Amino acid sequence: MIKTVEISDLDELFKMTSEQEYRPDLKRYRNLFIYRGQPDEAFHMVTSLQRNCKDKKQELEPCILENFTKYAALIEPMIDRSVWHKLILGQHHGLPTRLLDWSYSPLIALHFALTEENLDEMDAHNCVVWRMDIHELHQMLPEKYRRIEERGRTTVFSVEMLDEACGSLEQYDADMGDHAMVVIEPPSVDPRIANQYSFFSVIPSGMDDVEGFLDRNTEHTVRYLIKKELRWQLRDFLDHQNINERLIYPGLDGISRWLGRHYFVM
Repeated sequence: MIKTVEISDLDELFKMTSEQEYRPDLKRYRNLFIYRGQPDEAFHMVTSLQRNCKDKKQELEPCILENFTKYAALIEPMIDRSVWHKLILGQHHGLPTRLLDWSYSPLIALHFALTEENLDEMDAHNCVVWRMDIHELHQMLPEKYRRIEERGRTTVFSVEMLDEACGSLEQYDADMGDHAMVVIEPPSVDPRIANQYSFFSVIPSGMDDVEGFLDRNTEHTVRYLIKKELRWQLRDFLDHQNINERLIYPGLDGISRWLGRHYFVM
């Protein structure tokens, strides 16, 4: 079941950003929650592949990946080593894929929830930060996937682990159906992935309603609803914590985005 928590002041925000529970096995305060920010509460949790290709996503995905591999080979000669590597690299550069972006950091997710292409829209609607529990999700995985996790003493898949479990999208879809999905931690192919503390959920083609799946099958999923009246205050709060475009997009593009927003006149 998805729980909705409304955030209307900084005290409630602090609860969201300090959810680490004490783990007696590690004697540390850690969890396996990941977060996703969306700038409008009306937006549904759908992949870029689904938005782009709609009901033809399964038919067109192989074509997209085949052509991406062909044209990207000059820049990334090793792109053909793994379908998961192709998906991660493509997602990172704006290719429509079946991956959904997440971050281990609630503050990074909050940045994306508080980001608008049109800054005049900042106080026009509420925004959302989603939270999922990787451990809860991966308990639903088929046995062969869980065995690989146990052997690796981890709950998060790497590209190599997912390659070992499944080498093709067709096999992945057959394994997952509409009742499970893998969360993968990508290799840090550039500073942006590292700075964003990135994770991806790999959505099987049979799962058309991610939110419905989470509502039916999970107990720890939370939808943090952030009131529109709070958005500019939280945006300035994040800047004070150095969570901004300069960090999220290292380089001149990030500096330019940050300065454009910093000097925006309301």
